[in-house]
Amino acid sequence: MSRGSGRPSPVKDRAGLLQAKRIVVKIGSSSLSSVDGGLDVGAVERLEEALNAVLARGTQVVLVSSGAIAAGLAPLGLERRPRDLATQQAAAGVGQGLLVAHYSRAFARHGRTVAQVLLTADDLVRRTHYANAYRSLDKLLALGVVPIVNENDAVATHEIRFGDNDRLAALVANLVKADALVLLSDVDAVYTAPPSAGGTPLRTISSPADLEGVTLGSIGRAGVGTGGMVTKVQAATIGAQSGIPTLVTSATLAAEALRGEEVGTWFEARRGRRPLRLLWLEHLATTRGRLVLDDGAVAAVGSGKRSLLAAGIVAVEGEFASGDPVEIAGADGTVLARGLVNYDADELPEMLGQSTDALRERLGAHYERVVVHADDLALVGAKR
Repeated sequence: MSRGSGRPSPVKDRAGLLQAKRIVVKIGSSSLSSVDGGLDVGAVERLEEALNAVLARGTQVVLVSSGAIAAGLAPLGLERRPRDLATQQAAAGVGQGLLVAHYSRAFARHGRTVAQVLLTADDLVRRTHYANAYRSLDKLLALGVVPIVNENDAVATHEIRFGDNDRLAALVANLVKADALVLLSDVDAVYTAPPSAGGTPLRTISSPADLEGVTLGSIGRAGVGTGGMVTKVQAATIGAQSGIPTLVTSATLAAEALRGEEVGTWFEARRGRRPLRLLWLEHLATTRGRLVLDDGAVAAVGSGKRSLLAAGIVAVEGEFASGDPVEIAGADGTVLARGLVNYDADELPEMLGQSTDALRERLGAHYERVVVHADDLALVGAKR
């Protein structure tokens, strides 16, 4: 997994997309759906045309595509996206095959092969799983195949879901060491406010300060999609913070965007690559509990370089098991980090405030390990 590891993308602006070696493109359900809620075959074919032009110039493409649930609505006689998880899973199970079949036919027009890749959060967070996911995607790309990635909605539970394919796309871009991420929806750019309210498009986002005062609305769940501009900006921010420049624009402008034209909103990369599980911890993890620290431990953990020891913990909240994500907060309730805890919740109370040496002597060598290792700890809200 060394390709581009630790280094920011060489793509510096929209025109740089023409020189990208590997990009991830995400398209939402609303851009692939017809008026009656079914899959719009014409939209699939137009997207394929735009992506074929990218592939023809030697760029590898991973396509993260929503639309499985939308494609399954009509065959199941459903008029709108179901709200309950079981029916969503049923629709996804029916629709995923239909979606990939349409992509297969579309790409076959130019002699290209696609592959279905279904992922859950576990696949991108657990070390052995994401190594396998990387090898699989990297080999498909090396063989000239276009991976069609989607969340495995047919089996994913609320607890292990990404929440939206925008954020899945940002993590996949990090996983495959993409040079750029392109998020396509039914809106041509990020606006300062809804266009109907006089909002104007933002052309470049260089830092979080550029989004201050911007009205993004709420995460929409009407119709066939689950996202909205909120999730696009969240995903673009994840990409930018992990060294991957991201373009947000509409599916109708896909060809222009992928040609490097001045469309959409460009999020500049702001740092080098970051470990995948830390991105997940910071932005997406559902925490199971909270560890409350004394002032000394707050300072140590806040440095981003120190592991959390039992000596600095003053309280434990919630029920969690070893390996679960937890919040790490100060006594005033301010959350400063999230991390993967190395003990069950019921093991910690008798350890609080005690040094590692004291724990070893009283409870045994098993209790020498840190509570949260620095490598499994992500600071929340740190400036980048």
